[in-house]
Amino acid sequence: MMRLHAALERYLPEQRMFLRSDDETRFIRLRSETQLAIFVGSSLTVAWTIIATAVLLMDNIGAGSLRDQAQREQAHYEERLNTLAEERDQRALEAERAQKRFSLALTEVSKMQSELLASEDRRRELETGIEVIQSTLRRTMSERDDALAKAGDLELALASKSGSDRTGEGRVEDMRQTVTFLSEALNLTATERDAIAAEAAQAYELASALDYDRQLQQDRNDRIFGQLEDAMAITVEPLDKMFRAAGHDTDDLLEQVRRGYSGQGGPLTPIALSTRGEDATDPDSLRANEILRDLDRLNMYRMAAEKAPFALPLKSAFRYTSGYGQRWGRMHEGTDFAAAHGTPIYSTADGVVIHADWSSGYGRLVKIQHDFGIETRYAHMSKIRVKVGQRVSRGERIGDMGNSGRSTGTHLHYEVRVGGKSVNPMTYIKAARDVF
Repeated sequence: MMRLHAALERYLPEQRMFLRSDDETRFIRLRSETQLAIFVGSSLTVAWTIIATAVLLMDNIGAGSLRDQAQREQAHYEERLNTLAEERDQRALEAERAQKRFSLALTEVSKMQSELLASEDRRRELETGIEVIQSTLRRTMSERDDALAKAGDLELALASKSGSDRTGEGRVEDMRQTVTFLSEALNLTATERDAIAAEAAQAYELASALDYDRQLQQDRNDRIFGQLEDAMAITVEPLDKMFRAAGHDTDDLLEQVRRGYSGQGGPLTPIALSTRGEDATDPDSLRANEILRDLDRLNMYRMAAEKAPFALPLKSAFRYTSGYGQRWGRMHEGTDFAAAHGTPIYSTADGVVIHADWSSGYGRLVKIQHDFGIETRYAHMSKIRVKVGQRVSRGERIGDMGNSGRSTGTHLHYEVRVGGKSVNPMTYIKAARDVF
């Protein structure tokens, strides 16, 4: 310590500060250690001032960059939302056009089926007429053969007759009359046969033409049915996969929709009977019934989609801050959206509010029960705008974004549950642009 004091004395010699008043003089002695402490303290104060100033400047510069970035992201999201809205409108227009085309095709199929049944009836009538003509022709030819046989018998009888009081001239006259009668009968029979043969030929030609028309009609039906079946396949299968990916049993889902819409009749009623009152088992009717069943399935999927949460809970600019899945060793059962404090929050589907109050870590929480066992949750609100038991519609405002509960900042925690089990909300959000 003495050596250290001696070294400090060389660089910082002891100083005295004199304070003089009217009646006395005082002095303050500044030792080397005191001067060193003052110097170090002053240096630290100056360094802290410089660092704090630099940090404030960097914060201001960073805040400006963050604001610019936020504005760019907001513009990007607004552009993306506009693009999604245009795509949604385009898909809706295409669906409406496809529905009109299908209705027109179904009308043409009905007309062609009616024409086909009428042509089959005409063909059956012609076949019946041909059979009658052929039967008449066979009977006439049989009668002709019988008449020829009788004429031969009479000729033999006249030639072999003896003891008759007829003269030879009388027998010749009788023979002549008999031959004349038989000739006239044969000529009449031949004429009738030729007429019947001509009518039969015309009937066969007409039957061939009708059969050719029926084949053409069948080919057209096959092409139309093939296009309709392909359209149904590429429309129904993606919806089926989408609902399965969202955690739904599609058979149970469609059964619930069917129970809710159980009326019958109208253009989608299957073709159950033929024109004779029998079950329609011909291939065209079976294919038409299958297409009608697929169209009915598509219609039920559409009704189910209208009741499912295929929408975003926010309409303002936002950013995703956390997704569904494992986070810090725990299961994060929803998706987080960050936006400004007080941003409106909207219901993603029609339903009934079953909870609208504080809930431990969720903070201010709203639960909405939808059809098909679906429940949505909206957590960390700053204000709740609905009450328990209230029925809400898709797009209706239910609260404001906040930071209540166990939260590190203003955001919305959004959950979707099916049958009490959480599913990834992004499955519904990503599918929304394909449904609406």
